[in-house]
Amino acid sequence: MSARPAASRRTVLRGAALTPVAGLGLTACAGPEDTPGRPTGPVELGPESEVAKGGTKLYRDHNVVVSRGEDGAFAAYSTVCTHAGCPADKLEGTKLICPCHGSEFDVTTGKALREPAVAPLKRLTVEVKNGTMVARP
Repeated sequence: MSARPAASRRTVLRGAALTPVAGLGLTACAGPEDTPGRPTGPVELGPESEVAKGGTKLYRDHNVVVSRGEDGAFAAYSTVCTHAGCPADKLEGTKLICPCHGSEFDVTTGKALREPAVAPLKRLTVEVKNGTMVARP
């Protein structure tokens, strides 16, 4: 039988130091399915006039972002980040920014623009009823 070399003090300490960090990373980056906030039913947003043609609007209270094309068509997405499930809460033009890890999304397409998120935002259906926008999963 050959003898295995003993681990050095440095190897043991390095392993002990990295173990808690790795554990925190897994906890901090729980999937978006584990985080409440995504609309699960119809959500009344407001008057359709709030979103001009070519414009966008963030509805923080409902975790929804709406964009309106030049043709007047609406697109709506859940603002729950597809990386770690945090509600993205900053809108700069057509770019939605998540405060947790800096992911960015295009609110006209839902596409992830900046990692760590790679999956697009969840698209919602938006319709106008009596002049009021209603979003639903």
